[in-house]
Amino acid sequence: MTQRVDLTPAAAELLRRLVSLHGPVMFHQSGGCCDGSAPMCYPAGEFRTGASDVNLGSLEVEGIEDVPVWMSGPQFEYWKHTHLTIDVVPGRGSGFSLEAPEGVRFLIRSRLLTDEESAALN
Repeated sequence: MTQRVDLTPAAAELLRRLVSLHGPVMFHQSGGCCDGSAPMCYPAGEFRTGASDVNLGSLEVEGIEDVPVWMSGPQFEYWKHTHLTIDVVPGRGSGFSLEAPEGVRFLIRSRLLTDEESAALN
C-alpha cells in the first residue's frame, strides 16, 4: 500500500519512548515560520485540527497505536507531490513538541513521489 508519510528507525524509537511517557500521540506540521515548518508531536487530541488540515495517514509503529500525521492545507499544497519521512536529529526544536526535553528534534525529509505512487494516492 502506498503511503504519503513514513518515519526512520531512529524516529520510531523516539516515538515509542514518547508514547511510553505521554500516551498516544499525533503529529501536525503547520508550515509556519521557524519551527512551524517542522513536524510537531503532541499528545493525541491536544492539538485541534481544523477543516483545512489534511490527514496524511497514520504511522504504524510496532508496539504502539497508529499515529496520525496532519498538515495544514496551505502547506500540503506545497508538499502534495512528495513522500515525507519523519526523522530525528540532535538539537533543540520547538518547546511545544514532546521531544524538546530529549535534546533532539523531529524534521521532515522529502522526495518526489513516483508516477505510480501519485496515481495510487489520487
